[in-house]
Amino acid sequence: MNAASSRSHTIFTMVIETADQAAGEPGQPPPPPLIKAGKLNLVDLAGSERISQTGTTGAGMLEATKINGSLSVLGRVIGGLAEGSKAHIPWRESKLTLLLKDSLGGNTRTAMVANLSPSRICVEDSIATLR
Repeated sequence: MNAASSRSHTIFTMVIETADQAAGEPGQPPPPPLIKAGKLNLVDLAGSERISQTGTTGAGMLEATKINGSLSVLGRVIGGLAEGSKAHIPWRESKLTLLLKDSLGGNTRTAMVANLSPSRICVEDSIATLR
């Protein structure tokens, strides 16, 4: 584990709204404005870690367990969405997935960037990241 790592997920959300006032009929009250909204989430996920390899104990171990759990729920949510089934999607099992619900499902576009290592000792971690 990187000693300077914050060991946390970060979500930066920006909501942009525009209002377009349409011209009304002369002598009539103006129609309500047409409001368009967009939302951008920039998400930095903490990497999962194998506690047995890092030797983390105490508060660090609890933190790593929670991070690994939220990443696991995120994987199940994405898997459920990819299958396209009407099965239950576990949005509420993690704060992370609940916050990202409208960015993962529905009328959205999602791009993901993964940080992989070319090192042989990191092959298992890189494969786990790709899954």
